[in-house]
Amino acid sequence: MTYEIRPIGVVRSALVDPESAPKQGLEGAPDAWLEFDPAVADGIRDLVPGDVVFVLTWLHLADRSVVAVHPRDDPRNPLTGVFSTRSADRPNPVGLHRVEVLAVDGLRVRVAELEAVDGTPVVDVKPVLDATR
Repeated sequence: MTYEIRPIGVVRSALVDPESAPKQGLEGAPDAWLEFDPAVADGIRDLVPGDVVFVLTWLHLADRSVVAVHPRDDPRNPLTGVFSTRSADRPNPVGLHRVEVLAVDGLRVRVAELEAVDGTPVVDVKPVLDATR
């Protein structure tokens, strides 16, 4: 059985090399733009600066054959199954990024500290819910 994921947008970032990109957004990732397909314009219409969202991406440069890694690419760390890590290399390379919305400009949404490289497909955006919602 297979499933289809259709990108709804793309990341536009100063990051171009996965090897030099931070492992996590809070580790020095730059702000980036999410550029959305016009077909999903109504889906982003209620996003406003200050919102905190999860951006799900398809890590298109990942090695899908990997099932175990040395966390943080450090050989001193024990070999660990990818489902216990945040490694980009994995059978289904879905990226999960918690970011703050900084600006909304038409079909573009600027977000803070996104570690995804330029050209990474965006597959979904979901709000981060707190205890009140």
